[in-house]
Amino acid sequence: MAAPAEPGEIEGYLGLRDVRVELDLGKARGGGEGGAGAGGGFAVCFWLYLSGSARPSPVILHQITAGDGNKLPFLALSEGNKLLLFPLLRLHKQAPSSSNSSPWTDTTYISAVNECPLEHWIHVGCEVTENVMRLHIDGDLVAEAHLCSLSSQPDNQDDAYQVCLLGNNGKVDGYVYNIQVLSMIGTIQEQYAENPPSKLSIDYSCCDGIEEGDDGIWCIVGGKASCRRNFMLEVVLTNAFGEHMNKDTQIVASLVYADNGALVEKSRDDAEPPLLIACEGLEYPAESRPLPILRGRALFKLKISQLSSKCDNKLFRIYFSTLHTRKYPFLEASSKPIRCISRGRPSRPLSAAKRTSSATVDEIHLLNNGQGLDRDGKANACSLSQDQSSVACLHPSKFLKVEGDGTETHKMVSQLMVCLQSKQARKMVVEAQSVRTESTMSDSDSIDARSSWSGSDKDEAETLSDAMIFRYCLEGTYERSTFLKGAASSINVDDLITLANEVSLYSGCSHHRNQILISKQLLEEGAVTWSIISKNKERALWSSAVPEIMSNFMDIAHSTNRGLSEQDLEVLRGIAGCGDDLGRNEFDRLWYWLYPVAVSLSKDKINSLWGCTAPVWIEGLITTEEAENALRSSRELLKKPGTFVLRFPTTRSWPHPDAGSLVVTYVGSDNSIHHRLLSLDVSDARAGSLQDLLLQEPELLQLGRVDRLPTAMKY
Repeated sequence: MAAPAEPGEIEGYLGLRDVRVELDLGKARGGGEGGAGAGGGFAVCFWLYLSGSARPSPVILHQITAGDGNKLPFLALSEGNKLLLFPLLRLHKQAPSSSNSSPWTDTTYISAVNECPLEHWIHVGCEVTENVMRLHIDGDLVAEAHLCSLSSQPDNQDDAYQVCLLGNNGKVDGYVYNIQVLSMIGTIQEQYAENPPSKLSIDYSCCDGIEEGDDGIWCIVGGKASCRRNFMLEVVLTNAFGEHMNKDTQIVASLVYADNGALVEKSRDDAEPPLLIACEGLEYPAESRPLPILRGRALFKLKISQLSSKCDNKLFRIYFSTLHTRKYPFLEASSKPIRCISRGRPSRPLSAAKRTSSATVDEIHLLNNGQGLDRDGKANACSLSQDQSSVACLHPSKFLKVEGDGTETHKMVSQLMVCLQSKQARKMVVEAQSVRTESTMSDSDSIDARSSWSGSDKDEAETLSDAMIFRYCLEGTYERSTFLKGAASSINVDDLITLANEVSLYSGCSHHRNQILISKQLLEEGAVTWSIISKNKERALWSSAVPEIMSNFMDIAHSTNRGLSEQDLEVLRGIAGCGDDLGRNEFDRLWYWLYPVAVSLSKDKINSLWGCTAPVWIEGLITTEEAENALRSSRELLKKPGTFVLRFPTTRSWPHPDAGSLVVTYVGSDNSIHHRLLSLDVSDARAGSLQDLLLQEPELLQLGRVDRLPTAMKY
């Protein structure tokens, strides 16, 4: 029926030029107007993908008869980019003739209501009986026509029923998948649902180590090995319904020029490859290290050795494609334009001690225990002078960080300990001197002496900790977590506060501060929780881990009446990457994501949002795909601009600065979906609930709804 796949092709996918389908018109005889119930007819079903270069009025599928070389339209695009279905030759009197041509104003056809989307998969079902033709798009009937049948007694019995459908030979760039001729018309919906095609794309919400300019161009630090920085991109393989596909597929990354897609070559034979990939702390040419798709995703940690300035200031792109297969546009993905630059060491800001926002011991307690509740649930007298949850404002999430190889992380911990030990020793000496001289000094003299030493002590600490602070700011999430695991268990709370404030200042991101402040309790409670779950064994059953995870989540989040649903737990299982059981590594992945979320939910404004059920402001722990699907009326149509949902980003784990933050996913005025981080900024405090503050944003007009099964699990 359809041409077999050639070497390198993926089974089921065909270019339009390779499509050839033989039709037996005898099966359509006797179909009448009742369709499948009348005992006749057939349906031609397939998935269709048209590239962005497709123009209105091309014929997608031609129909020809035996002994006649004339190609007449069967399926085409109108001038308004709507699919048109034409009657069938030798079956219907209204079939097109050679005298008909585009735009087919004098020809009978049926038309889809909506435009055919380009660079997206749609399912097409062409139902044919003797007296009726129907057009189905994505399983829904969109058009039908009652036609007049030709005589069932043909002049030439040998070729009377021979009609062939041929794909457009080169005039339109398109592809079909799983094309079939079904004798049972009622199976169109089944064919639509059972085996959807794949599409490769980049999850831009998971980018890291990238700074995006106002012009939309990414700025990435590259060049020499001593200067270039890691950045992360995650590609996702989904089906036509937006669901992740767990296929045995490998993805390879390449560096290409943004204007023409040509590969960026090495500047000389002995030069490094333009694009490098980090694997287990080592760098390899990216094209030599493809990554497998796991649970529908592949995370690439990349570096660029070639600078734009050495390539006539041209822009680059990262190009992803499947390995050892024909290059299909739907199995390729390209990043936004990239300008690769060389950047020196950042300069130290002046008057650091005066400009940094200081944390207190009380603030650490509040960050770990919400609004001052102890672990037994009793209120304490602590209060935050600076409420981090005072106001919501939208801003794009931009990052300027890199992923290191992790080989020198222990040096950061050692350097920090030397710095802090030196600081502590000098403080003890000065305090002892202060005690000995206190009886001979006035109160004002004593205060002046202590103040003078305090300033000297801080200057010394800042000087010794510069390398460590800058290194933390420049490293990636994995290296930061490794560093904090070693440091948090060795330093006291005051020194943790100093580290948090300094990193927050020099990185220019206050969110780093919160991640450092919660690290000590996050690690301690995680170790206790795992010990309870595992009972000192290497692995534990997921079913036995759920009650303890749920209990800890509700305690930390101060949630008395809302736990986690079955769907929430499935999201957590996906984050952990575990099956029916989990080990310590899987538990840590889950805990590093869940703990910051629970801490955020413990804050008054977000806690009330989580507890609100009429309407449900935060549906639960949902993925990016679930959030985007909630903003669609159908696969092609988005809901009203201003419709939004709230979610926690599933790819941001401690100590990433955005871990535990809320993200607003909404339909913009440009009729596209946007993702924005919800910034809780103390500098612009306003009264009122977070619900009211959200609706005051001009781009947010109405709350959307995520359709999830209404099952809940509580323990």
